Amino acid sequence: ARTFTECGFRVLATGRTCEAIQTAGIPVTKALKNYEGRPNVQDLITNGEIQLIINTPIGKGADHDDSYLRKSAIKARIPYITTMAAAVAAAEGIRQVRETPAANAEILSLQEWHELL
Repeated sequence: ARTFTECGFRVLATGRTCEAIQTAGIPVTKALKNYEGRPNVQDLITNGEIQLIINTPIGKGADHDDSYLRKSAIKARIPYITTMAAAVAAAEGIRQVRETPAANAEILSLQEWHELL
């Protein structure tokens, strides 16, 4: 969440995730789950206010939340990340792209990167 805010994104989160991000001192806006009222995450997706979804479902009711978020993301063509490792990689990738002038950027395939390491 910190990296995304440093890159200029507004971070929205539900429930305990929002609380954890706030506790870490990172700016975050609380979003409602579908069953918590309106406007909720579904509304935000429909209104084009979401650019990326990171959902690491854990606990009771997670299957239901995961299902509607995944379906909404697919319908709205929004990238959908399901692990913290992938979220960190995405954030760092976005940071790198924003910090590296396009003229200096080197784009390599995964196979090419593997050969370098």
